[in-house]
Amino acid sequence: MNQDQNIIRCAWCGTDPLYVKYHDEEWGKPVYDDQKLFEFLILESAQAGLSWITILRKRENYRKAFANFDVLQVAAFSQEDVERLLLDDGIIRNRLKVNAAISNAKLFLGIQKEFGSFSNYFWGFLPDKKPIINKLSSHKDLQPRTELSDLISADMKKRGFKFFGTTICYAHMQATGMVNDHIEGCIAR
Repeated sequence: MNQDQNIIRCAWCGTDPLYVKYHDEEWGKPVYDDQKLFEFLILESAQAGLSWITILRKRENYRKAFANFDVLQVAAFSQEDVERLLLDDGIIRNRLKVNAAISNAKLFLGIQKEFGSFSNYFWGFLPDKKPIINKLSSHKDLQPRTELSDLISADMKKRGFKFFGTTICYAHMQATGMVNDHIEGCIAR
C-alpha cells in the first residue's frame, strides 16, 4: 500500500519513482511489438545476477548504446562495437553479456524469419496468444520460474540464446505481459 496516495501497488516496486512508473505503465502489459520485445530481451539478459532497478536506471544508456534497440543494427555490430560497449560506463560492461546481446540479436532475426515475427514465436507458447492472469494476494506469492518459462527458455537455449535461463525468461514474460503477476487490487492489474 502506498500510504502517500492510499493506493495499492505490488510491494516490489517500492517508492523509487522510476520503479513505480515502470510498474504502473509497463510491467504486466502485453507487448506484441518485436522492437519492444527485443529491448526487453537485451535488458533482461543484462540483468542476469543484478537487480532490475539497476538496469532500469541504465535503460536510456542501453537505448543509445544498442542503436535504439534496432535488432538489425545490433545483429551487425562488429568487434569494434563490442570494444566500444565495454568502455561505456552507462551499461553493464560484461564481455559475455555484450557478446550475448549481439549473438541473441542474430538469433532473434532467425526467429523472425522462421515465424514471421518474434512475437508470433514468443506468444505462440500460449493458447490464443493471450496473457496468463495469475491471482496473487502478495508479492511473496511470485514464482521465479514456471513450467512454461522452463519450456520457452529450453527452446531458446536450444536455438543458441545466451543469458536467457528460466528465471530471466519468466522475468521477460512478466515484463512483456505474457504473464500478469500484479497482486489482487493493484492499480496496474
